[in-house]
Amino acid sequence: MSEQLTPEDAKLVTLARAARARTGAVEGAAVRDGDGRTYAAASIVLPSLTLTALQLAVANAVSAGAAKLEAAAVVTEASTLDGAGLATVRDLAVDAPVYLAAPDGTVLGAVTE
Repeated sequence: MSEQLTPEDAKLVTLARAARARTGAVEGAAVRDGDGRTYAAASIVLPSLTLTALQLAVANAVSAGAAKLEAAAVVTEASTLDGAGLATVRDLAVDAPVYLAAPDGTVLGAVTE
């Protein structure tokens, strides 16, 4: 199912794609905070630390002072959002849309609860 995005939400998909491509990571993510600032990240896997792209994007936003999220996007080859990343978004926004997109940027759907 393809979703129609606002220009601001389409920007999140673009940022997530760029983060994923830049590092060759499994996934990329981007979030927009309550002030309209955006944060992008790629998944990381280290011997001592593993974070999904969405967890890291939310952590970047929180470390910059964000208290609320408006929307998020994840670009991945997976067909579903990971539970850990979605839970991290829900810590700051119970109903913000989280868009799931394929590597080519095609939006497959959105989770809003």
